[in-house]
Amino acid sequence: MAKAKDVTTMMVLLITIMPLAAHGSRLYSWANRLEETSKEKVTNLQFYFHDTLSGKNPTAVKVAQGTDTDKSPTLFGAVFMVDDALTETADPKSKLVGRAQGLYGASCKEEVGLIMAMSFCFEDGPYKDSTISMIGKNSVMNPIREMPIVGGTGMFRMARGYAIAKTNWFDPKTGDAIVGYNVTVVH
Repeated sequence: MAKAKDVTTMMVLLITIMPLAAHGSRLYSWANRLEETSKEKVTNLQFYFHDTLSGKNPTAVKVAQGTDTDKSPTLFGAVFMVDDALTETADPKSKLVGRAQGLYGASCKEEVGLIMAMSFCFEDGPYKDSTISMIGKNSVMNPIREMPIVGGTGMFRMARGYAIAKTNWFDPKTGDAIVGYNVTVVH
């Protein structure tokens, strides 16, 4: 009789435990723990961002501004939508590696500073159809600026890192600029 009771107890335990085991590491109906791995890659990218506000085919256009933006020496309140070329070198005719798509806005009253929210969308090489996303403050008058990489897609899924920007060329009359980006990404 004791053996039958032990078998019954074991059966109840198995019936209780089996559904939990079948779900693996399922925490809740809406949350699952995925595979954990320590195999992260670090990638360094160097490219040039061509921001063109002038001419017949600008790649950055003002889409909004505050009521006092025209009176502001820093253009505080101006918002621009961007679809800028990313090239291999500072020469605008060099190989196109992707596009910078997103927006930036003049977010500082005391300095020329932008809040930038954009994706670097790669169109060439091993990272074709992959993106990295950057959002952060760009103090454009500083010779070197650092901004965070906060995500990505494709080969850069779950990316994090930083972008170092350095102005290569700037036309104060038009606002056109070529900016070198050195980006380090952990993914």
